[in-house]
Amino acid sequence: MSNHQNGRPSVTIIGGGASGVLLAAHLLRDPETDIRVTLVERRGEFGQGVAYSANQRDHKVNVPARGMSAFADDPEHFWRWLQTRGYPAARGSWVFVPRRLYGAYLEDVLRQAGQSKLGRLIVLSEEAVAVHEGKNGVETVLANGTSLISRTVVLAVGHETQPARGKGIAVRVGSERDTPLDPNAEVIILGSGLSMVDAWLSLADAEHQGTITVVSRNGLLPKGHRELSPISMDAADVPFGSSLPYFLRWFRDLADDIERDGGDWRSLVDGLRPFNQRIWQSWSTHTRRQFLRHLRPWWNIHRHRLPPELHERMDRAVARGQVQLVAGEFLDLERHGSGVRAFVRPRGTQERRIMDVARVYDCGGVSVDVSASSNPVVRELVANGLARPDVLHIGLDVDEHCAVVDADGKPSRHLLAVGPLTRGRFFEIEAVPDIRVQCAGIAKQILAQQ
Repeated sequence: MSNHQNGRPSVTIIGGGASGVLLAAHLLRDPETDIRVTLVERRGEFGQGVAYSANQRDHKVNVPARGMSAFADDPEHFWRWLQTRGYPAARGSWVFVPRRLYGAYLEDVLRQAGQSKLGRLIVLSEEAVAVHEGKNGVETVLANGTSLISRTVVLAVGHETQPARGKGIAVRVGSERDTPLDPNAEVIILGSGLSMVDAWLSLADAEHQGTITVVSRNGLLPKGHRELSPISMDAADVPFGSSLPYFLRWFRDLADDIERDGGDWRSLVDGLRPFNQRIWQSWSTHTRRQFLRHLRPWWNIHRHRLPPELHERMDRAVARGQVQLVAGEFLDLERHGSGVRAFVRPRGTQERRIMDVARVYDCGGVSVDVSASSNPVVRELVANGLARPDVLHIGLDVDEHCAVVDADGKPSRHLLAVGPLTRGRFFEIEAVPDIRVQCAGIAKQILAQQ
């Protein structure tokens, strides 16, 4: 079998969410580039993925429109797209749009990317189940029994949702089991991050009046955005490779200095963003483990912030007592009559608190342990030694060029990964502003080899 179709170089992208669409768009951006890109997505919806498939109006992106262009070198691309569709421009591009609208933008970016030449882009609503690498190319096996042959395969499978906890008693928001509730019923939400906010918004949109208890290890809620400029930082100002305690003291001292001068900590967090991947890579494995264990929740609430209006609504719900925060450890769930009995240990105690509610929502975030992946391609690659988890098991092991590393430590010549699957090496690779830069680099690398 040939690695080309009619002599044309070819790439297969497995996954049609944001990462896959952004990579396809960068590969096809030059209308004169003669390359065939096949995008495979089992759900048949392209540009949606876990993040941008939310249908509720108030489920919004948590990055302002000015930062959500598909192309880092054309930062106004998304904003211009919004304007052509009559989006209100009164507040300028520092607005937070519904996630479903951003999903529509990605679909349009993909459509335009494939228009210049017939057959440059092929989209398949199929499930990829295996990848076999040969000397000159890669075979992607589909669930329907057919195969695709291409010179390069890129894994862009995105986030993977964990099964709901509590012996299957907890419910995922928006799932078939998320049936209408009595508006006065008491509920529990496990987790206090952005997924929790989605669950709370769904309940609020349904005019839910009952108490919503949010249980998480630290009882922390995401902070809100403000329209501020990031501080200007130089690499020489950042203590790369330091111990975590030293880095934390440096960060806090700098934040205190900024606030004493009338500034805001958000300017520091955003000013540090261009160096986040380098900071992560400068740390030892031990330091990275320490960060994930002790500081990641604190970092997430400051780094992954809410649109201002949503943060204000959440604050009001907490102030009036409808949303109650419990810092503690989730222990177990069991059926109790027509409802659920939850067992929680509040932080700093040995108490086993019992809470009887109508429903428990699991919003513990996305799965990051690829050794327990539900994706058949990832499972098969690891089982056959063509890939291996990174040392922290939060993604696949890849080299600095995103080549997948096999069980013997050898980077592949034809198999790459993009987006959240590469978080073990890059960590900050889950938001569009970071993924689009990665996709531009991978596209340049692939096109140079054709």
